[in-house]
Amino acid sequence: MKIALVHDFLKEYGGAERVLEALHKIWPEAPVYTSFVDWKGLGPHSQRLGQWNIKTSWAQKIPFFTKVYSPLRFLAPLFFESFDFSGFDLVISSCNAYYAKGIITRPETVHICYCHTPPRSLYGYATRMDWRKNPIINIYGQLVNHYLRKYDFLASQRVNFFIANSQAVKQRIKKFYRREAEVIYPPVELGFRFQVSGFSKKKLSKTSDLKPDSYYLYVGKLAAAKNVNLAIEAANKLGFKLKIVGKGGEEEGLKKLVSYSSSKARNLKLKDSSRPAASNNKNIEFLGEVNDEELINLYQNCQAVIFPAVDEDFGIVPVEAMSFGKPVVALKSGGVVETVADGKTGVFFDKPDVDELVKAIKKLEKLKIKPEDCRQQAEKFSPEVFQKKIREFVQNKIK
Repeated sequence: MKIALVHDFLKEYGGAERVLEALHKIWPEAPVYTSFVDWKGLGPHSQRLGQWNIKTSWAQKIPFFTKVYSPLRFLAPLFFESFDFSGFDLVISSCNAYYAKGIITRPETVHICYCHTPPRSLYGYATRMDWRKNPIINIYGQLVNHYLRKYDFLASQRVNFFIANSQAVKQRIKKFYRREAEVIYPPVELGFRFQVSGFSKKKLSKTSDLKPDSYYLYVGKLAAAKNVNLAIEAANKLGFKLKIVGKGGEEEGLKKLVSYSSSKARNLKLKDSSRPAASNNKNIEFLGEVNDEELINLYQNCQAVIFPAVDEDFGIVPVEAMSFGKPVVALKSGGVVETVADGKTGVFFDKPDVDELVKAIKKLEKLKIKPEDCRQQAEKFSPEVFQKKIREFVQNKIK
């Protein structure tokens, strides 16, 4: 068979891009079609992805498009409909918010969509930025979204078979597209790939020397829906060290919050805590993008991972943390309830509120979470399980 992979865009490296890379490992000869690539935005991953056969749309030729791709998302259908897939027997689209599933194929070509979620901005879910706060952007967004909702439903009907990355996303596909989907959880490769004896821990270039269990860790995009501010406020309230990995549009605002929160914490009297409030912001580090080796060291040495995202589609980070034997403190929302075992491999908090997060962290520190329980839970999402299920799904649908 001739196989092609399709992805919304390659601008940052997150969970969706890890899934794309896992698909590419199954079919390494398949070309990858995408609307545009921002090599600088991909950071340390650009060298690895640069070896692929990537084909971009005419969006790549628009000056400064990587800066305005979101407000110009109404053009996305044109990008993907401009590709020619007439020479392929199977096309697998990896789709989130940029309508990659809208590709046009021959009737005899099988189109399978691995759906990370229907576009969050169209259906009322939290997004990277709270665009509704600006009245002008709000009006523009409502008008564009009205058109895109209609197109999104049309595009969903072009797909032959859907795969959802979680039960939560399966329900969204059923609700908004009136289509059935099979759940195949994303692969979590990082921990399994490097769980070998004798792995050398090199000194990191972007952070101070690491001491085991001396800090909490946040990994992910710095976006509004991720609620990174809750982790910052909790760190300054309890005085623990917090290392933040990732970048995004909220970065500057979060750095300002660090200064404000730590200043406010100087005079804060904490109840039920033997630790003093933070007196400065040195307990919080922004590390930006890190390569896999650095991320492994950060996972291996952290006390726990904080994951406060709301309505997360799946959430690869909590499973990555568990694959290193580390527990997770997570907001009880979205796909994370399918991966973290409350009280056994982590602790949930019910509302996106800093006091609720603080309670959860205190509860975690009283529990005796076993690293082997965390690793065993993570094994359900191993690359081998993903590859086996994807291959079986494709073979059955081709037949």
